[in-house]
Amino acid sequence: MLAETAALGGLFLAAFGAATILPFQSELVFVGLQLRGTQALWLLVLVASIGNTLGSVVNYVLGLGLERYRHRRWFPVTEAQLEKAQDWYARWGVWSLLLSWAPLGDGFTVVAGIMRTPIWLFVALVALAKTGRYIILAWLTALTLG
Repeated sequence: MLAETAALGGLFLAAFGAATILPFQSELVFVGLQLRGTQALWLLVLVASIGNTLGSVVNYVLGLGLERYRHRRWFPVTEAQLEKAQDWYARWGVWSLLLSWAPLGDGFTVVAGIMRTPIWLFVALVALAKTGRYIILAWLTALTLG
C-alpha cells in the first residue's frame, strides 16, 4: 500500500514538475506505472492530470508578476520576444491553452498569466488539454501492447 501511494506521489511530482519550467518528463513515469498495472488506469490519468494542471497554475502565477520585471537586465526573454508572445496570444487567445500539453506549451501558460486570462477559464482549458494528453498516452501505450 505504501509503495503504491509513493508511486502515485512520484507520478504527481513528475507531472507537476513537467508542467513548470523545470526539465521533468512525466510520460516515462506514467507509462512505467501503466505497464506495471498495479493501479487503475483512471487513477493514473487523474493523478497525472491534476499534477500537470497545478504545475501550469504555477506558470500562470509567475506570469501574473513577471511583466513588472521586463526592463531588468536579467529578465529571461527580450522585450521583442515578450511582445511577440503577447501579440500571438492576443491573436489566438485563450484557445492556445489547448496546446499547453505540447513541448512549448508551458510558455502559453506563462503568457496567459501575463495577459490576465480569467483563472477559471485558464484551469478549464489547461485541464482539458492535459487530461486529453494522458488519455491519449494511455491509449497509445495499451494499443502498442495489445
